Amino acid sequence: MFYNRCVFLALLAGLAMPAQEAVRPKDVRNVAKAGPNAIPKLQEYLRNPDVEVRLEAVKQMVEYGSVPRVIEPLIQATSDNDPEVQVRATDGLVNFYLPGYVRTGFGSSLRRVGGSIKGKFTDTNDQVIDYYVQVRPDVIAALGKLARGGVNMDVRANAARAVGILRGKAAVGDLIEALRSKDSSVIYESLVALQKIRDESAAPRIAFLLRDFDPKVQIAAIETTGLLQNKEALPGLVDVLARTRDSKVRRAALTAIAMLPDEKNRPLYARYLADKDDQLRAAAAEGYARLKSPADLPMLEKAWNDEPKTHARLSLAFAQVMLGKTATTEFSPLQYLVNTLNSSAYCGEAYPFLVELARDPAVRQALYQPMVSGTKDEKVWLARVMARSGDKEAVPYLDKLSNDADGDVAQEGLRAKRTLQAKQ
Repeated sequence: MFYNRCVFLALLAGLAMPAQEAVRPKDVRNVAKAGPNAIPKLQEYLRNPDVEVRLEAVKQMVEYGSVPRVIEPLIQATSDNDPEVQVRATDGLVNFYLPGYVRTGFGSSLRRVGGSIKGKFTDTNDQVIDYYVQVRPDVIAALGKLARGGVNMDVRANAARAVGILRGKAAVGDLIEALRSKDSSVIYESLVALQKIRDESAAPRIAFLLRDFDPKVQIAAIETTGLLQNKEALPGLVDVLARTRDSKVRRAALTAIAMLPDEKNRPLYARYLADKDDQLRAAAAEGYARLKSPADLPMLEKAWNDEPKTHARLSLAFAQVMLGKTATTEFSPLQYLVNTLNSSAYCGEAYPFLVELARDPAVRQALYQPMVSGTKDEKVWLARVMARSGDKEAVPYLDKLSNDADGDVAQEGLRAKRTLQAKQ
């Protein structure tokens, strides 16, 4: 009798179970056709025991793009126990602030193989939101939590990349913890994220990676050390430069040393300015630039005139402008840097030099004219320079660009103005 009653109650319980248990992915897609009004129902599906249903719910919400109501359920999905759900929720949160990201993010390459997922990170990792874009703190908190403790290492690496794209300074502690993961992908993505966030307080906590066995990680750690201005790491960088047999590591080490000006390193610059490797010559020139000694100018002028390689010529031009040659005459070093903005191969090298140089009011003043009267590429790149290094005096020039007849130029001028105003 007792047994029969138990069976009866079990049957009743089965009948009383929510219909959600029988939901299939195509049902989720049908619900999503109602548009953003379906978000509450889609969020309910995030509790469904079928991972395919939860995954489809996340995919459908991501399709709504920058609809504010998707943020809370996507944050909820980052706590799922399935790696693909976590990855797609992460990419969806980035996509909210950087529309189109889901088409190129890690999630776009995912496929299931048996019980695991396979994907590939793109080599390009330079995406970052504009300074005026404000990210909700709970988004950064959720992504930081994933970076230090996602379901697997791909999830953690993807979350670290997301934190960098969103400039998540509040998650710096999570990124530092992620550096201890012993997984190269997680460490590398965390280092690049720290480069994007530029919180110099984090620099001392990455010094242990300067001698990492993985060259990709080691180079990223060296670059991050220079960008975050960790002068205490100079002896370690000099030691790496002296000991390494890897040419890429050597170039990165000298470039980082050049970012941390110290007269003690002048002999290094003198040695490498005559090296057969043009990238080492370039790094040495950058070192001289940041020492800012006018006495070095004649030597740098001669080196520039004799230099056949573009990498080194750009660095030597940078050095001369840093030492006071701010004219924009036809064959001047500053004009050379501006002209290079028209080169698809080298504009990415000229741009950071101009960002650094434009912190000097005299250089900014010299750049206003080519910014409003130059080629399309010059206008676009110089608008970005002013967004990073300009002040209120740049606003009228950016206003003029925002009304340019070329739509791309006008858009870049407006973005630069908004960024500059957000920083003031």
